[in-house]
Amino acid sequence: MMERFVIQGGFPLSGTIVPSGNKNAALPILAATLLTDKPITLHNLPNIGDVQTMIDLLENVGAQVQRHGKHSVTIQATEICSTCPDPGMFSQIRGSLTLLGPMLARAGRVELTLPGGDRIGRRRIDTHLLALEALGARVRHNDRFEMEAPELRGADIWLDEASVTGTENAVLAACMAQGDTVVRNAACEPHVQDLCHFLNSLGAQIKGIGSNVLHIHGQEGLDGGECTIGPDFMEVGSFVGLAAVTGGEIRIKGAAPEHLGMIRMVFERIGVHFQIEGDDILVPAGQPMAIVDDLGGAVPKVDDAPWPGFPTDLMSIALVVATQARGTVLIHEKMFDSRLYFVDRLIAMGARVILCDPHRAVVVGPAELHGETLQSPDIRAGMALLIAALCAKGESVIHNINQIDRGYESIETKMQALGAQIERV
Repeated sequence: MMERFVIQGGFPLSGTIVPSGNKNAALPILAATLLTDKPITLHNLPNIGDVQTMIDLLENVGAQVQRHGKHSVTIQATEICSTCPDPGMFSQIRGSLTLLGPMLARAGRVELTLPGGDRIGRRRIDTHLLALEALGARVRHNDRFEMEAPELRGADIWLDEASVTGTENAVLAACMAQGDTVVRNAACEPHVQDLCHFLNSLGAQIKGIGSNVLHIHGQEGLDGGECTIGPDFMEVGSFVGLAAVTGGEIRIKGAAPEHLGMIRMVFERIGVHFQIEGDDILVPAGQPMAIVDDLGGAVPKVDDAPWPGFPTDLMSIALVVATQARGTVLIHEKMFDSRLYFVDRLIAMGARVILCDPHRAVVVGPAELHGETLQSPDIRAGMALLIAALCAKGESVIHNINQIDRGYESIETKMQALGAQIERV
């Protein structure tokens, strides 16, 4: 039988919690280890399913991996012995796409199936292919993709959307291309910045980090090095929401508050405040939990956007928090077609939510939630349902929790340390 969470909800949670390393930084940085034949040591990797799958893929194409406990590895890709990553592993995670740029740069060829990841609507890969074609790759597509690039050459690239993984692939390939590359309409999320800084530490020359225009001077080779993955600001945002709806005081250690500007603004709009104390965040007990109307008493809106906008991965969390806040808010998920479909589970728990269409939901709160039997459809919705279950009255059971495990490390252990009555069965 598959594992599940059994949760007794309705109890305030309090204490101190430490976020894991950023999954969305770890995956492309792991892929970047294929760019050099020198050893690279990575620390603070989150011990989660997606990271383990990426490490397995690196071994599958020829990298040697030495593990140092749960959160550190040394990887050395002396040679790439396979240009066809295992289709079963490749299809499990979206982050596997970031292998394209490094494998083209090192081996000149790659064959792949479509990647997997969360089922939150169509997730196009056109941006990746167009960027790599601009650098000299040739792409053939039938039942799978075959890409060849005997030689990568710098180019002036306009991305057709500010895709995070598309930007990462363009940068990874351009680091080893001949000449100069400009990537315009680049994504600039913190994990994209982390990747660029890491590559520079290996000898790459990337300028404009943190902006939407990146300038890259290609290198003949990169060195080895060492890197510590920063905290996962999606996990930090999840813990802020958890503290608010359960009513306790939670301190989040090492939360990198410099990345939380828009996240803080949106939480304040739905009645949640937190304090910044050095590198920590303190979410006090007794939150206002009242929606702040727009000027003239208009219904406010929470919507997602590329960085520095509110992250799409926190939209599910924001919606759950809004069910516990007094007032009405429109949740507008603009980036993915199916992310909001989990709200039927919340409605079954007693939430007052009107799903207007695949992208918009009106939330009227507060609503008293009660325990339910639930399914975790994807990483973020799974965490949102876990938060809902912890504030609901009575017992909830969450199935398909491998989806939560893909993005959150030992989540039940962290919750138990805060006083949660949760058990993995």
